[in-house]
Amino acid sequence: MTATDQRLATSSAPVRGAVDMTHGAGGRAMADLIRDVFQKHFNNDYLAQGNDGALLGKVHGRLVMATDAHVVSPLFFPGGDIGALAVHGTINDVAMMGARPLWLSASFILEEGFSLAALEKIVVSMALAAREAGVPVVTGDTKVVEKGKGDGVFISTTGIGVLADETDVSGSNARPGNAIIVSGTMGDHGVAILSKRENLDFETEITSDSQPLHNLVAAMLAAAPGVRVMRDPTRGGLSATLNEIAQQSKAGMVIREADVPVKPEVAAACELLGLDPLNIANEGKLVAICEAADAQVLLAVMQAHPKGRDAAVIGEVIADRHALVRMQTRLGGMRVVDWIAGEQLPRIC
Repeated sequence: MTATDQRLATSSAPVRGAVDMTHGAGGRAMADLIRDVFQKHFNNDYLAQGNDGALLGKVHGRLVMATDAHVVSPLFFPGGDIGALAVHGTINDVAMMGARPLWLSASFILEEGFSLAALEKIVVSMALAAREAGVPVVTGDTKVVEKGKGDGVFISTTGIGVLADETDVSGSNARPGNAIIVSGTMGDHGVAILSKRENLDFETEITSDSQPLHNLVAAMLAAAPGVRVMRDPTRGGLSATLNEIAQQSKAGMVIREADVPVKPEVAAACELLGLDPLNIANEGKLVAICEAADAQVLLAVMQAHPKGRDAAVIGEVIADRHALVRMQTRLGGMRVVDWIAGEQLPRIC
């Protein structure tokens, strides 16, 4: 039994039935849905204010805000679901700026006919993820669309965090000579989604890496305040992320294929399906770029953290006016790591 299922089992009777248009009409049915599903599980002092927005506390530092929409299919997958993913994804977007996430908002678009029991399971998972991360959902909204106009549920989340004045983490900060580090194995989330969607069976179940990274980021910045860049390699995977940073920083990069960590089962699945692990999404990993002198200290801190055990130095930033990303292959050759062409795996986050 998953943590979400245990939480549902120990709560009061779950809601029954399905979403209908009255749940979005602003009347009693909508009020009941908000009370019986959202307030019941997200319960916190901010929501208890009962207003159209949340009155937040004072903060010391600069504010960071990030927003994300989640349209993953299927809604439930090995290692997670759309609810936990929505929390983790936005927390990580705030954390990649070097900020400490403080609050989340959530907006739900529900399709008429969607199971209320499935909705509650998603909300329970989302609430559990928010509580475990220490980042509450403080305000939200719900809309309902006609049957056939949606796909069960879409979730948009916005996060607000605070950034210390001395912290400067940006995709434009990479400089020649800097080291490139990843916090763990590549491709886990995208392959987990694909295996569920296509009913593929592997000898070892591949699970999503969906998890919040803000505590890992805090440990990294405490050990190496000079970290220049952090980014989570979600859609487009590692290749898209490195190309984004290269373009922002106007510098090139060289990575080593042998040093990029990929689980054997993920590598086998990619080989079977003709996919490149560098192009596949992750939802619980980060890329960090730092001064070469700080690389081993930073690596040790990451590997000592439960969310960075498989961290590895995979390459370095170089001077290149074309801002290309290249990879030294296991055979000793060199190839360009380009942006993905088209969409390998739609609806993965």
